[in-house]
Amino acid sequence: MAISLKNPAGLPEVPLYKYVSVASGSKMVHMAGQVPIDENGETVGKGDYVAQIEQAYLNVAKVLAAAGATFDDVVKINVYAVNMTPDVIAASGEGIARAEQKLGVKIQAPLTGIGVAALASPEYLVEVDAVAVLD
Repeated sequence: MAISLKNPAGLPEVPLYKYVSVASGSKMVHMAGQVPIDENGETVGKGDYVAQIEQAYLNVAKVLAAAGATFDDVVKINVYAVNMTPDVIAASGEGIARAEQKLGVKIQAPLTGIGVAALASPEYLVEVDAVAVLD
């Protein structure tokens, strides 16, 4: 399968992602939003955006693996953050970097950050979902 990640001319470089992904494949993977819980269903990093975004991305990796995919197959990521501010955006970047380091990957798929009033539990500060394409 081929995924080409690009930054179009006329738009500034963004360190966390590429603007566009072009994929060719025959199998799409859609997932439920992943929240910052561990294997026991316990919230990780209560009150800590960095720890929560890291855990949510680690959970996305587990879901991708269950579908036979990796972050190399991801064509789109959505990050939902409670009370999004510039500090939260910076924390998200740090959390993503920590997840990348643990997973040994560089995540560059197009990303949309969406500020929300609340998520499914008051302990959740972030939720992440992704779409992947496989051959």
